[in-house]
Amino acid sequence: MGKADFLTPKAIANRIKSKGLQKLRWYCQMCQKQCRDENGFKCHCMSESHQRQLLLASESPQKFMDYFSDEFRTEFLELLKRRFGTKRVHNNIVYNEYISHREHVHMNATQWETLTDFTKWLGREGFCKVDETPKGWYVQYIDRDPETIRKQQEQEKKKKQDLDDDERTAKFIEEQVKRGLGTNDEDTPVYTELSRENEDEKVTFNLNKGASTSGAVASKSSSLTSNALKSASSIGSVKRKDVTQGQVKEKKKKSALDEIMEMEEQKKKTERTDYWLQPDIVVKIVTKKLGDKYHKKKAVIKEVVDRYTAIVKLIDSGDKLKLDQTHLETVIPAPGKKVLVLNGGYKGNFGILDSINEKTFSAAIIIDSGPLKGRKVEGIPYEDFSKVA
Repeated sequence: MGKADFLTPKAIANRIKSKGLQKLRWYCQMCQKQCRDENGFKCHCMSESHQRQLLLASESPQKFMDYFSDEFRTEFLELLKRRFGTKRVHNNIVYNEYISHREHVHMNATQWETLTDFTKWLGREGFCKVDETPKGWYVQYIDRDPETIRKQQEQEKKKKQDLDDDERTAKFIEEQVKRGLGTNDEDTPVYTELSRENEDEKVTFNLNKGASTSGAVASKSSSLTSNALKSASSIGSVKRKDVTQGQVKEKKKKSALDEIMEMEEQKKKTERTDYWLQPDIVVKIVTKKLGDKYHKKKAVIKEVVDRYTAIVKLIDSGDKLKLDQTHLETVIPAPGKKVLVLNGGYKGNFGILDSINEKTFSAAIIIDSGPLKGRKVEGIPYEDFSKVA
C-alpha cells in the first residue's frame, strides 16, 4: 500500500501524531528515531541501519556514552542559565521543561541513572549550588561568564572601598577624640600677682605754695594706680571668662564626638551578611552526607570559590573537599588564642579571645588589628568568629 497524499486526512493525522512527545520505550537514541507504536519500534530494530549503529556502538560504548552525557549536561545547563538565570529552582521543573523538546537527549543514554544522581554530580563539579529539602532537590546555576565575573569584582571592589572609607572615618574620629582630651600648654594663660615696680617709693605732700600742684600730682598718681588696678582686674576677669567658655565648648565638642562614635558603633553592629567564609580559618565539617570519615572533622579553608563555597583541607588526613558554608561551622579556640571576626561590625579584624559566655553563646574579643586595636568587644556570637589556622 502506498503512502497517503499530503492533504489527505490520514497524512494530516500522521503528521499530528509525529509532533510532540511520545513513549520513551519506543525511542532509539543511537539512531535518534521515535516510533509511534511497538510494531514500528520492532521493525526499526530489525532494520539494517539500526544494526550498523549497534556494531559501531559495540566497538567503543564508553565513547558514545560520554558523548550523550556531554550533550545532556550542556543542553540542561544552557536551559537552566537562559530560563532561570541564577535563581534557586526545583530540579524537576527544569527537567520537565528540558524533555518537552522532542529531540532532546534521553537520560537513559547517559552515565546518570536518575535525576538525583545528575543533580548531585552538578553540585560536586561546581556547576550549580544544590541543596536537599523535604520537597526535593533544588539547583542554583553558578554563572562563570567573564562579564558577570567582572561585574561581581567591581561590586566587591566598591564594597571594599566603602569599608575603607568607614575605617578612615573611624580613625579620624578617634584622632579628634584624642585631640579633644589632650591639653595644649601654649594656649593656657599664665596669671601673675600685680606688684609695683619700686616698693620703696613714697607718696609725699607739700603744704607750701605748690601744695595744690603736688596734691594734684598725688591725686593724679593715685587715680592712675586705681585705674591700673581696675584694668588689671578687668583683664583677669575677661581671661578667666574666656578660659571657662573655652572649657565649656571643649566639653560640648567632646560630647558630640562621643555621640558620633556611638552612632558609628550602632551602624557597624547592624552591618551583617549571609556569608562568612574566609581563607586560613579553622572550620568543622557538620554534614553527614560525606560519611563518618569526614563528619565532625576539622579542616582549614584554603580557597573561597565564591561567597558561599570553599575548598577545605582536612587537618588529619590532608584530603581536599569542596563544600558549601551550610556544611561547615566555626571553631572556638581556648581563651588567649587568635581569632578572626567573620561577620558584624568588626568583620575582617583579627583579635584575641578573652572569655566565653556559655549562657548567651557569645564571647569577648580584644581587637588586635586596624584602627580599633586594643578595644574589647563583648557579646560576639559563636558563629561570627573562628580560630585562625
